Amino acid sequence: MITVQALQSAIKQRVHSYNEQDFALSKRPVISCPLLQSDQQVLAEYIIAPFAIPRQNVSAMDGYAIASKSSLSNASIIEIVGESQAGSPYTGVLKAGQGIRIFTGAVVPDSCTTVVMQENTNFELIKDKIDKSQPYEIILAKAADVDANIRKQGEEIQQNELILEQGKRLNPADISLLANLGICEVKVFKPLTVGLLATGDELVALGDKLKHSAQIYNSNTPTLKSLLKPLPIIINDYGIIADDMAQTTKVVTKAMKKCDVLISTAGVSVGDYDYLTSVVEQLGQINHYKVAMKPGKPFVFGELTKNVEVPVLYFGLPGNPLSTVVGSLQFVIPALWQLLGVSKPEQPMQLTLKATLKDDIKKSVGRMDFQRGLLSKAADGSYQVDCFRRQQSHRIKQLSHANCFIVLAQDSGDIAAGTEVEVQPFPWI
Repeated sequence: MITVQALQSAIKQRVHSYNEQDFALSKRPVISCPLLQSDQQVLAEYIIAPFAIPRQNVSAMDGYAIASKSSLSNASIIEIVGESQAGSPYTGVLKAGQGIRIFTGAVVPDSCTTVVMQENTNFELIKDKIDKSQPYEIILAKAADVDANIRKQGEEIQQNELILEQGKRLNPADISLLANLGICEVKVFKPLTVGLLATGDELVALGDKLKHSAQIYNSNTPTLKSLLKPLPIIINDYGIIADDMAQTTKVVTKAMKKCDVLISTAGVSVGDYDYLTSVVEQLGQINHYKVAMKPGKPFVFGELTKNVEVPVLYFGLPGNPLSTVVGSLQFVIPALWQLLGVSKPEQPMQLTLKATLKDDIKKSVGRMDFQRGLLSKAADGSYQVDCFRRQQSHRIKQLSHANCFIVLAQDSGDIAAGTEVEVQPFPWI
């Protein structure tokens, strides 16, 4: 069996070659996307700033903008001859010894070289006596520095500066940045089409009735749809396929002509009625089969190539819901982001923490184990994790009650309480 790390690396390498050769990013379809709909889309262009930010010198404080060559020492007297508000700048010319009242975000006149905070003047003592229609005097209560409290034009962004690169996975902070620059539409890569199918005679679709005790509901397809919801993809749901070779071949053949990626659940083990691996071998190839992890050992990574212009990458997940979640988070979702053109620095991180184990853990050597846990923070700021005692892969309620995976190395055995372990919080927590 291939290790988790080796399989992750192999998938990355294959996707890289796919993006370079099979379906090159440079040739991918690009669409225009309204800014407010661009969250989690993958940028297909380089964004150049159309103007500087700030556009002018602006004040970082409420206070007074003081003219150049004025005395800025303690107890200096400054004549205040006007006011600058955000959106309503002062347009006059100031002489040495003069200044204007100014507010945060307001334009600093070119003739001013510093802004003094109102707290560093006698403002509080005279504010009730000030007639803004007439010049008045303030006294500096503290010496001021040239350039203090001024945000310089272009200090953050220069005009024509490259601010976002192709391959950026857009997020709310990027939308804020683009909106500040007046950009209301961006070019993004067209979403990929991902096909989902579930196999098994025992499966019943949600909304239908269970007719006998051997039937169960298809929970894997809803699970996958929920996991994949943040990604900019189009999902084709091919429903439930019976345990039949001919029907499996027919549906997979149909799906591979419409999809860029195909993801299946169940049917990839070694049972007499598990046909998917055989179908994939007939219509393409299996690159890797079985991974040394628990749960989720019968994981398939392959590609479908028969009678299609571009290989359709294939991920075969085991049938139980927990294995679907583990395999998706460790292999499928990172691969999909990479396929979508996300540059390496923007790949979603699988957050990991160190936490102290509160209970003993039973583990056999030989596979990386993803055990369900409950992560909490102690009073001293350190992390602790409780491990659920029963870790069988069919326990769906336990997955719902957990908030993390406790990741145990392939060569580790039983682990005692008090040991520091690696923890992966669930992305939805």
